[in-house]
Amino acid sequence: MNHTGDEAEKTWCISEVDIFRDLNASEMDAIAAAAPMKTYSAGELLYSPAQPSEVLFILKQGRVRIFRVSADGRALTCAIITPGTIFGEMVLLGQRMYDNFAEALDDVTVCVMSRADVHRFLLSDARISARITEILGRRLTDLEQRLSDSVFKSVPQRIATTLVALAAQTRPGVLGARNPQIALTHQQIAALAGTSRETTTKVLRDLAGQHLIRLARGRITVLDPVRLTDHAG
Repeated sequence: MNHTGDEAEKTWCISEVDIFRDLNASEMDAIAAAAPMKTYSAGELLYSPAQPSEVLFILKQGRVRIFRVSADGRALTCAIITPGTIFGEMVLLGQRMYDNFAEALDDVTVCVMSRADVHRFLLSDARISARITEILGRRLTDLEQRLSDSVFKSVPQRIATTLVALAAQTRPGVLGARNPQIALTHQQIAALAGTSRETTTKVLRDLAGQHLIRLARGRITVLDPVRLTDHAG
């Protein structure tokens, strides 16, 4: 069965997600019907401790930052979610997320699945549930690394680490560009690195002065990924 027009749009979320890669068309149609699309504007919260979510999100477009806030007000980025993967209230999957925030870094489109449908369509399928476990395992490893970086790395190293990680997520050769481009503001980079915008701007200008990056309004181009990785420690 080939999808065209509106049908293809409805199943886009599902067909592009790795955990659903070997489902047949009818299985994808069933999941797509249970996961309607919703949009959020850049800077908007998808969920927070004050408004916990009992749903699973499948990210279609844009990027989402998952973060926590400490008692003294410091934010720790737990994960950057890119299109084609899942996130949300992982108490559904044995991982409590009530203390987390999810913020749209760009204008975001997600497909939203209820708790009941997660159990019905995902956890009941051994193929999908095993891949979800893999995703959560990788995310936990990434969180442990971020916690380690926040303790042992200097602020310039954390900013460089953030740039390296974001550059690795960009698609090479977009619009003919050879160098990775990061479409985030200094304030957003600061939030990801766990520091102030003023400090971030100073560090970014220093990196630009060393010709490791090029700065433009709302965009950072990585010119020398190897040396930038060295700066990340």
